[in-house]
Amino acid sequence: MIKFKTIGVLLRDSTQEYPLQYLKSQFEPLGAKISVLDENRPVRKLDLIIAMGGDGTVLRALDMQPNCPVLAINYGAVGFLTAGDRDDLEVLLQRLVKNDYVLSERILLRCDYQRKTVHAVNEVFLRSSGRMIQVDVFVNGAKIRTIRGDGVIVGTPTGSTGYLLSTGAPLVMPDANCFILDGINEYNFSSRALVLSMDAKIRLHVASLHPDQEALLVVDGTQLASLKAGQELSLRCSERKAQMIFFDKNYFFHNLSSRLSWY
Repeated sequence: MIKFKTIGVLLRDSTQEYPLQYLKSQFEPLGAKISVLDENRPVRKLDLIIAMGGDGTVLRALDMQPNCPVLAINYGAVGFLTAGDRDDLEVLLQRLVKNDYVLSERILLRCDYQRKTVHAVNEVFLRSSGRMIQVDVFVNGAKIRTIRGDGVIVGTPTGSTGYLLSTGAPLVMPDANCFILDGINEYNFSSRALVLSMDAKIRLHVASLHPDQEALLVVDGTQLASLKAGQELSLRCSERKAQMIFFDKNYFFHNLSSRLSWY
């Protein structure tokens, strides 16, 4: 059960209109303090983050404070990770304060590279800056294949509705304990996405690059670093968890049906 004491509101951008006074009217009588979050300033410990935007805003909210529950309201175009649209806000908040919700816990990916560590909600993408690259893939210490193409992506079940969706990788229920590894535009017609257990230790080694190109490390849509031939990164299940609030036990299938027009 969530304690409503300190609540942060994360907006898509600074020009966005949002019902701050309505939010205060719902939570302040419960003794909660609401503040609009600024990602450039330190964030104190929060009990809840309300993300108002699309999936990109949700990812930012989940990254701001590990293990803090996030309620995502769709102010964007797609919103696979959101609990409802802005028109549903009043009903969703009423159910929230009555503790009538589902708390979904998601596994994250830990990525270690160049003596740095980052945690991914959706995916880690090692892509070419231009021409085809070759990446050796190791799982639990054993080399399983070399991927030749535009890059390699490793994603979580949450990320199966993100960038992985465009690669043709499988859609995975968010509570599944697994990761998905896939090549991007591979020069190999027998290539297939690979589903790995959450205990798998993955290593991506940049085997070959053209002299004037780099391998770019992109995590949850943000480019973080470039790797040269001979460099590598390692991936494993993070000790962190993402916690997301929904109001329907079948929220995953509901979102798929509505966002992908399956009805």
